[in-house]
Amino acid sequence: LVRDPDFRPGQGKGPEVVLRAGALPAFPRPHGSGAVEIGGELKQWHKVTLSLEGPFASEADEEPNPFTDYELKVVFTHESGSPSYVVPGYFAADGQAAETGATEGRIWRAHFSPDKAGNWSYEVSFRKGKYVALMAVPWAEELAPFHGLSGSIAVGKTDKSGRDFRAKGRLEYVRKHFLQFRGSGEYFLKAGADSPETLLAYRDFDGTYTARQPLKSWEPHVQDWREGDPLWQGNKGKGVIGAINYLAGKGVNACSFLTYNAGGDGDNVWPFVSRNDKYHYDCSKLDQWQLVFDHAQQMGMYLHFKTQETENDDHRRGGNPTGLVPESLDGGQLGPQRMLYYRELIARFGYLLALNWNLGEENSQTTQQRKEMAAFFARIDPYSHNIVLHTFPNQQARVYEPLLGQSSELTGFSLQNHWNHTHARTLEWVKASARAGKPLVIANDEQGPASHGVPPDPGYPGFEPGAIDYDLHDIRKQSLWGNLMAGGAGVEYYFGYQFPQNDLNCEDFRSRDKSWEYAAIALDFFSSHQIPFWEMSNQNALIGNPENHKEKYCLAKKGELYLVYLAYAETSSLDLSAEAGRFEVWWFNPREGGPLRRGSRQKLRAGKVVELGLPPGDRDEDWLAVIRRQAPDP
Repeated sequence: LVRDPDFRPGQGKGPEVVLRAGALPAFPRPHGSGAVEIGGELKQWHKVTLSLEGPFASEADEEPNPFTDYELKVVFTHESGSPSYVVPGYFAADGQAAETGATEGRIWRAHFSPDKAGNWSYEVSFRKGKYVALMAVPWAEELAPFHGLSGSIAVGKTDKSGRDFRAKGRLEYVRKHFLQFRGSGEYFLKAGADSPETLLAYRDFDGTYTARQPLKSWEPHVQDWREGDPLWQGNKGKGVIGAINYLAGKGVNACSFLTYNAGGDGDNVWPFVSRNDKYHYDCSKLDQWQLVFDHAQQMGMYLHFKTQETENDDHRRGGNPTGLVPESLDGGQLGPQRMLYYRELIARFGYLLALNWNLGEENSQTTQQRKEMAAFFARIDPYSHNIVLHTFPNQQARVYEPLLGQSSELTGFSLQNHWNHTHARTLEWVKASARAGKPLVIANDEQGPASHGVPPDPGYPGFEPGAIDYDLHDIRKQSLWGNLMAGGAGVEYYFGYQFPQNDLNCEDFRSRDKSWEYAAIALDFFSSHQIPFWEMSNQNALIGNPENHKEKYCLAKKGELYLVYLAYAETSSLDLSAEAGRFEVWWFNPREGGPLRRGSRQKLRAGKVVELGLPPGDRDEDWLAVIRRQAPDP
């Protein structure tokens, strides 16, 4: 722990909050009554909100600071005794800050998403004292009449269906290479948008301004907003809500964003009341973020929280170990600024069902700092969401190897690599994590080169396809299918910084419309054809590719099911010499989707190396062969 230089132990101000304004005399503002209100849809997997009338406070208060010097926690326990969650709470101003823009009030909140129907009990812990929200301090005092309040909540079964995550439950790390929904039992593959990293640099959010890159209107996606979708303060929010709708409507299921980028490339996103105030949080802005995140989850969008970037993660900017980066949290250490930031994210958004916490984009902190950050998330997050780390392509071995196995609380790696290295890099870390005894969730979240990434579609205004020597079809073959056929958990597409609609200025996801279609086709293949990818592993050697070259890949559940992806090959052999019986050959078109089709061969007899034959058409294009064991004759 690194203490902030302004840290001063103290006992607080007693039972009343005292506000001072200039030379005016101090005057007391009475606390709330302690009344508790339970809100939201009281159903399994839904957001249930406990709102408490507690101490009066303002975002800007220093003594006490409502974010560091009060600690609200609520224990929610199912009537069966399990599960039980210790949920951190937060200061919510007047409880309607998204609409009112309020900066002060008496409402304190905790959210939880119940796993089970039935009765849940709750018990409130409310304490006061300098830095009590961040650490165990001997001077903390229980705050009457709020501490110890209790009650019960009757929760019904979920009534949601389709893409809505409330139909499926919470995504959990289950010591496999894939996350699993606790409710439905389904395993999860993702495909979606890594860019723009400045998704939250949106002019309709309160207190949002820029020190570098322009703010967004998301105007191209206002057309995608639908009647009944969220809005705030009249007509605000249509653009960003429409952007989420568009991605979900294309069939992809993930998006990514920085929650803090002061000092970074965009320098236009932070959760604080002002850019440089790391101890006071903007209640109305964060409530508005919450509206967007809630909608995204209902639309089936996995949320990738990138908590910082390389420019502001520590004091080592540009490799200088003695530099000073004022925007960094505690200079990279796990001190009070960083602990408060993580606690606020978890308290305000941890109830969401499908997300990961990314410790940093192109992270440059030390191994020990990374371990401490991951351990803090694991300790404070009641739901144990996926914790991942992103780094530079040429630093993966140095950064990731010390974090494998039980060495850290990480549960996944967020890979950045050149677009045509995706298969090899994904396979490397899938295998390395398995060897270390803790299989990690390995996603490909950034495609190089950094200048270009995933290009716009041909014909998109301002894009000249001849500027690069690859195209969206190569991305489909080597980034999308390259990750999936290595046993990876999916992809997010990065847009570079030189093309129109890039990582910093994108406001039009239609710039990659065709790439979203290809990604959705891949996701639909695995779900529609009941492919048990969580039971499968890469077996490139079985198709004569032991060195993992880029022409073709194999993913298999040996003896039962084999997928052979032909990226740049017309056909392939398959070694079934260790198996017996008969297999059927079908073909899937990864460019158009649709049903499985027959090619030149339909039946295979195992016990030898067999030829798969030719796909049904377009033999110069990519195809996926699906080889299944044939059911025995009745």
